[in-house]
Amino acid sequence: QVQLVESGGGSVQAGGSLRLSCAASGIIWVVDTVAWYRQAPGAQRELVAFMVSRGSTNYADSVKGRFTISRDSARNTVYLQMNSLKPEDTAVYYCNIRRFTSDYWGQGTQVTVSS
Repeated sequence: QVQLVESGGGSVQAGGSLRLSCAASGIIWVVDTVAWYRQAPGAQRELVAFMVSRGSTNYADSVKGRFTISRDSARNTVYLQMNSLKPEDTAVYYCNIRRFTSDYWGQGTQVTVSS
């Protein structure tokens, strides 16, 4: 059974950095795609970044060059390093695992960026 627990959110000024963590119990690294999504108030949930099982990554245009997704297989943890944060990055950030056709979600962590 997959369980995801995010941490690392908080409030930061524009230009600052945060690192989100996702503790992923039950993950199968050679199978699963890991991803970070976010949802701002009144908006749809959007894909921020993902990493496939072989390690290649992809990013939304809005975060390219500022955010980095990574994983630590030994710690069963996925990270999202967020630099040069902007007020428009304010959202609840969710960790996601996709295993074949199944999706697993964490509870989310709030990120607030003030100008």
